[in-house]
Amino acid sequence: MKAIILAAGIGSRLGNSNPKPLTKLKNGETILGRQVAYLSESLGMNNIIAIVGYKKDLIMESFPNLLYVYNNFYDTTNTSKSLLAGLNKIEDENVLWLNGDVVFEKKLLPQIIQCSKSCMAVNTNSVGEEEIKYNVFDDGNIKEVSKTVSPALGEAVGINKIISSDLPLFKANLEKCDDQDYFEKALELSIQDGMKIMPVDINKYLCMEIDFWDDLEQINKQL
Repeated sequence: MKAIILAAGIGSRLGNSNPKPLTKLKNGETILGRQVAYLSESLGMNNIIAIVGYKKDLIMESFPNLLYVYNNFYDTTNTSKSLLAGLNKIEDENVLWLNGDVVFEKKLLPQIIQCSKSCMAVNTNSVGEEEIKYNVFDDGNIKEVSKTVSPALGEAVGINKIISSDLPLFKANLEKCDDQDYFEKALELSIQDGMKIMPVDINKYLCMEIDFWDDLEQINKQL
């Protein structure tokens, strides 16, 4: 299994001059450092690919042992194109991917890694207006996933997995996405094409995307 960390964006909402994944947490870790430590323990350092763009040298100097893919259009594209750049380096393997601003606890990862299907980590305790939300079909699989889903069962937290048999379809739908689309658009297109994506409830684990200073303050209180 490979892991892809989406770390190309500018992260302007947090207001830092450095890439958001290099944001320091109260315990001394950076967001990316925490992700890399947990992923390397589960999958091995050689199986982690970071997609970089904004101030890429700062990330590459901080983590010289990672594999890197450079999205040279990082300032005009969104996560659909960054993810596609990484997936184009992978064939016939399961792939876990996550946004480079997600702070989570280590016990969460096995829930995703050991799932036998393509899946998405979700939090049913929260349904924020600005967050990516989801709902499901009668069989329990994901039906819709976007910021505009209504009614919503909860939030997608930015940690996902695609199994190898679903990879060609998902890549094809990432290709169809506009430059400013999030990768969730390709998930919805793939669902419409018959792909099954299972929600994995991670309510009992610490997990939060850091978009604003309030998020950072909240996660630091919990660490």
